Amino acid sequence: MSLCDYLHEKAEESRHNEIIGYLIIITGSIFPIGGIIETVVVSENPRWFLFIPYGITGDVSSVVGLAFNFVGLVLLGLGIALCIHYALERSWYMAEPLIP
Repeated sequence: MSLCDYLHEKAEESRHNEIIGYLIIITGSIFPIGGIIETVVVSENPRWFLFIPYGITGDVSSVVGLAFNFVGLVLLGLGIALCIHYALERSWYMAEPLIP
């Protein structure tokens, strides 16, 4: 196996990992939407922190909505970081600029 073949194989693996990062971004953007909808429907008068509603009333569903929001924002940030990391890694393997 030549060095060129190895680098192409590593670039292909990096593309696959970048696609997984995009899927994590999609999942991370769905979770907060579900958490916001769940909190607004269950809680009569939710409190708001920036754009995130929360209503801790001791009910399980209010905690679930807040957990969905938190997990979604973490997944969104993680997905963006992974996509940037693997795009930079692939550009190094292929020796091409990141922005054409």
